[in-house]
Amino acid sequence: MIKYERFQLDNGLQVIVHEDNSTPMAAVNLLYKVGGRDESPDKTGFAHLFEHLMFSGSANVPDFDDPIQMAGGENNAFTNNDITNFYDIVPAENMELVFWLESDRMLSLNINQQSLDVQRKVVVEEFKESCLNQPYGDAWHHISELAYKVHPYSWPTIGKIPKHIEEATLEDVKAFYQKHYQPNNAVLAVAGKVTIEEVKVLAKKWFGDIPKGPVLKKDIPKEPVQKEFHKRIQDTKVPRNAMYLAFHGPGRDEDSYYTFDLLSDILSNGSSSRLFRRLLKERRLFTEIDAYITGSIDPGLLIIEGKPSEGVSLEDAEAAIWAELELIKTELVNEHELQKVKNKVESTLIFSEASVLNKAINLAFFEAMDRPELINEEVLHYQKVTAEGLQQMARKIFTQENCSEVYYLAEAK
Repeated sequence: MIKYERFQLDNGLQVIVHEDNSTPMAAVNLLYKVGGRDESPDKTGFAHLFEHLMFSGSANVPDFDDPIQMAGGENNAFTNNDITNFYDIVPAENMELVFWLESDRMLSLNINQQSLDVQRKVVVEEFKESCLNQPYGDAWHHISELAYKVHPYSWPTIGKIPKHIEEATLEDVKAFYQKHYQPNNAVLAVAGKVTIEEVKVLAKKWFGDIPKGPVLKKDIPKEPVQKEFHKRIQDTKVPRNAMYLAFHGPGRDEDSYYTFDLLSDILSNGSSSRLFRRLLKERRLFTEIDAYITGSIDPGLLIIEGKPSEGVSLEDAEAAIWAELELIKTELVNEHELQKVKNKVESTLIFSEASVLNKAINLAFFEAMDRPELINEEVLHYQKVTAEGLQQMARKIFTQENCSEVYYLAEAK
């Protein structure tokens, strides 16, 4: 049981604290409720750009990394479609340093033309390297564009095209910062050798005077039910044929999410999972195959991706996948197989809780969802999943009209 306490500053900053005296460290996680879904369709990739800009220095700190390292700590960040997350872990006696650093870049980030030009170049190069010059690197661009027609999940976190970042003006960037990187749009999670009283004092001292930002009304359009099959064939320079099948499913804050997640594990989680064992090991139709969910807050996707073996057509390989999906729809998963994937999930969750940093990251995310109790209840939700529930979920989502598909055709040898 992970115990926690919560409070909120007058400026709207949500704070959640977990005391853990088994470690000499303190993990400080600052989550901003801004991701790719909060961008304009003509100005995408801004949240990811800001992940980089936030390390460009602030009014009182020209370099963010050096003070953390000198204090015996480490730090990093990540961005996805829903959030931007910054985390720091230091010896507990140096925790106040992190509060000062994080509050300074929340209040006074150094946004100027030089810092924008430098980070813009970094982000554009990352886009080109990971998406344009990498085989299958643009897969998420195709999948998201096919699967989502009105929801902003229709572009990946890195953005639609490099041009949106290349043409971002200083005014554009400052406006995005003023809108989203404010205390009332953030969650501060602290875990480790700390006390609630200590965190309250430091939170008020370093964040309490930061003015509240604009109240955001997130009017994100709801994606309608997909009613027809979508397919795209990419005849590009890739070494081997590949396929991606995407199926719509529930979001992170729905109870059926846990059934959705376990369904992907039944298909592909370990060497004994169905797709890996039957299609790769036994029938040797694939050299690589995987299934996973996007795990997004709003309704997400279950992705099946694979590379057929030499001499196996994409059509035959896909037919084998659909046969496995039909099997789940018609025959109940046996209890041994179901309990096996439940045990894997439980051990993964318990293992992650051993890390004070993971606890801080998870507490921040669940607090951002307004469901902090999930830090202790997720295992129970997974254990409640039934074979009948899996079958019902499979029948609902594994249909042709709910599928978006991308083929990559290799160059003829």
